[in-house]
Amino acid sequence: MSFDYDLFVVGGGSGGVRAARVAAQTGARVALAEEDRYGGTCVIRGCVPKKLMVFASEYSGMVADAQSYGWDIESGSFKWGAFKNKLHAELDRLEGVYRGILKSNGVQTYDQRAKLVGAHLVQLADGTEKSAKHILLATGGRPVMPELPGIELGITSDEIFHLEKLPDDILIVGGGYIASEFAGILHGLGVKTTQYYRGSQILRGFDNETRNLVCEEMCSSGIDVHLGTNVTEMRKEGRKILVNSTGGGECCFDQVLFATGRRPNTDGMALETVGVALGRKGEVLVDEYSQTGVPSIYAVGDVTDRVNLTPVAIREGMAFVETIFRGNPTRADHELIPTAIFTQPEIGTIGLSEEDAAKQEKIEVYATSFTPMHQSFSGRSGRVLMKLVVSQKTRKVLGCHIVAPGAGEMIQLVGVAVKMGATKEDFDRTVAVHPTMSEEIVTMKTPVRIT
Repeated sequence: MSFDYDLFVVGGGSGGVRAARVAAQTGARVALAEEDRYGGTCVIRGCVPKKLMVFASEYSGMVADAQSYGWDIESGSFKWGAFKNKLHAELDRLEGVYRGILKSNGVQTYDQRAKLVGAHLVQLADGTEKSAKHILLATGGRPVMPELPGIELGITSDEIFHLEKLPDDILIVGGGYIASEFAGILHGLGVKTTQYYRGSQILRGFDNETRNLVCEEMCSSGIDVHLGTNVTEMRKEGRKILVNSTGGGECCFDQVLFATGRRPNTDGMALETVGVALGRKGEVLVDEYSQTGVPSIYAVGDVTDRVNLTPVAIREGMAFVETIFRGNPTRADHELIPTAIFTQPEIGTIGLSEEDAAKQEKIEVYATSFTPMHQSFSGRSGRVLMKLVVSQKTRKVLGCHIVAPGAGEMIQLVGVAVKMGATKEDFDRTVAVHPTMSEEIVTMKTPVRIT
């Protein structure tokens, strides 16, 4: 059978673009359809603009630090308009890079929505149908909001980058990494920030000692965190939004940001009509090679709801190309993925939490928490955490958890050692770099807990 393309990719995010580019480099005829902006969640409304906002927000504390180190400088005010204009210019530039990558590699692009109408057939929004030997779904995910009265008054993380002006105060609803990151960002930009989370502690799923410290530091910095609290109703009160919460609480805010979860982008794609099975959240169900139940259709990235991280989507896309276009069956490795959470303070983590490790085997825990030199000298009391979770039997480091400025940079390098199966003694044999915060990772000799 003759096809228009060897591969048709639906979705122009990091995973889809990488797969399209690398497949085209093998000589395959490749097309890609994207209904929105190229670059996907990460580049347009996620990792990149969020990290740039983190950078911007951190400057508010640097002036006081500089003064404590002897610099004769004065604090100014943050100009949201100037930052926003430069932010969107940068996102435009990056989208152009993504488009350029596809064009230079001979990938045919369609700037419109696509849905599946057959195992080898894609229909574009204009009604045009294109056939392909293989179809790759890489449509990512989207934020979802709860159903409650007045929910239309709220916004999600997608809209935060497009605000005409920063609010004087904001309520952030949610306790995951997105909610907690934006709490730190907006607080740092001068917005009075309140956070509601229905659970007993933010950052569920992360190491307990780690998330406890992050929450304590967020509160001590001035973020008003309310645990065991959820929104029940919202309504307009003049220019404000009146929020009712569990327990009978009632407060007014300029903005309410919901970061209460994300769902895969599979609505309206007619996937089940062509035999592609979906899970409870609408995720595309795939095997270890990213193949759906329809042999010609594959899926990578957040649309599969496996590990929802940009580098993982890219790895899955690369494994797909290796399997299909290079004849080398390759599984994406989802084990021991180093991860950074850009809360303030920042988290770097890899492997098992203390709690999860203790459920599996007997462990030793090495941990230290202290005020680093930089903050101690400037008179700040912020603490950092360095923590290793170690198997008693094999001596392997099962998990590493860091709470500190630059934790993401640290965990990338620690991740290499942990991925290689380093033991606690391998860490001990490594000479410390002094004076640094990270030297504590190799100088902790006595376990604080043995379980």
